[in-house]
Amino acid sequence: MAELQPEGATEPEKVKIRNLSDTGILVDAASILDRGDRVIVRLKTIGPVAGRVAWTQGVRVGIAFDAPIDSQAARQQVRSENTEAPRYARPAVAPQSSDWRVRPL
Repeated sequence: MAELQPEGATEPEKVKIRNLSDTGILVDAASILDRGDRVIVRLKTIGPVAGRVAWTQGVRVGIAFDAPIDSQAARQQVRSENTEAPRYARPAVAPQSSDWRVRPL
């Protein structure tokens, strides 16, 4: 996922990344964009990247970046400092011991 903000828009929209290269990106966007529109794409690990709409086809939008990026760096996962799995990802089994204290969240 990324954020896409057309030039002049006040709020960015969340878009799904379909393809990413050093020189451009393909996203699914709900907003109506035209070829040549200036946009800023915010990638979590890189930050804001300026570009222009190269083509559109339905909800698919191809964007050419103004300057190349390191697409491998953009694919790195954002690491959390929390070392414990989220509650929804923990096993739903009772502990083996007789220690039935309430586990803090």
